[in-house]
Amino acid sequence: MTALPFPRKRTARTASELAEAGLIAPAGTAALAAVAARYAIALPPALLDRIDPGNPADPIARQLVPDASELVDGADELQDPIGDHAHSPLRGIVHRYPDRVLLQPVATCAVYCRYCFRREQVGPDSAPLRPGELDAALDYIRNDTGIWEVILSGGDPLVLAPGKLKRIIDALAAMDHVAVIRIHSRVPIATPEHVTDALLASLRSDKAVYLVLHVNHAQELGPEQIAACRRLSDAGIPLLSQSVLLRGVNDDAATLETLFRTLLRNRIKPYYLHHPDRARGTARFRLPLAEGQTLMKQLRGRLSGLAQPTYVLDIPGGYGKVPVGPDYLSENDAGWSVEDPAGVVHAYPETPA
Repeated sequence: MTALPFPRKRTARTASELAEAGLIAPAGTAALAAVAARYAIALPPALLDRIDPGNPADPIARQLVPDASELVDGADELQDPIGDHAHSPLRGIVHRYPDRVLLQPVATCAVYCRYCFRREQVGPDSAPLRPGELDAALDYIRNDTGIWEVILSGGDPLVLAPGKLKRIIDALAAMDHVAVIRIHSRVPIATPEHVTDALLASLRSDKAVYLVLHVNHAQELGPEQIAACRRLSDAGIPLLSQSVLLRGVNDDAATLETLFRTLLRNRIKPYYLHHPDRARGTARFRLPLAEGQTLMKQLRGRLSGLAQPTYVLDIPGGYGKVPVGPDYLSENDAGWSVEDPAGVVHAYPETPA
């Protein structure tokens, strides 16, 4: 990779710093300053190190370096594309499914992805839950005994100080009806140096604690990131992944195959592949559902089931997440026809019971 002139000890947070790092042309800083005024920028050292500024199609740069097109809102794009607000009974809680609830203690992230569906709500100026608000959110969970799983999201919950994170996890673990605590984070990828002994201690619990990593391309998984993930799995934290299918980043079968194999051999189970949400200013990342279904079909015959995530769509408006992968069955008078991974169709008659 080409050496970066920008100091690796600092997170790039402005268009000028991105230009200094060789990631945008100096002449473009004024236009991108307008983007930065609307949507936060943060590109931390561990990911700066993974970018080749000499490659105009670098998959990490495409995800994290702002673009002037972000100021163009499409007619089908939404400020709240998955309907968080419609299912938020109080600040910090999103309750879309009866047995699961989202707890958002913080609205800042270690890195700001340009396709983020919460890009309107997150950023360095977004206030975390105040102590009283956090107590109210925990009381909401405590008082609803139908809640079986709590998902810590944000923002990124792992940017919290380990002591504060531990207090939240301990409070949830003390609730008899809460069986599973799931944490969604990009920290082990974006700032792997933050996976410290203190962080690991904060995640230990008698309850089942799962960590779902956000990673979209195998290039993000360098030695530092893999070491951080190994520390987590060695500490007994089961790791899963969620990725977003992104135009120009991972929208081909070979790239996805490499990503999922890299994850799996590092003890990370591919969990979700998200169809990109209709967040404002993100049109450059979206592709038709049919393309995603074709890619999943191509992967079916190339990867074991352990390496296959579920391809999902969050229905705009807050109606929930559903699998939208390809269909291999069609019904006929004799029963069914089923397509194998090679595309050959076979009869599958069904005899009535």
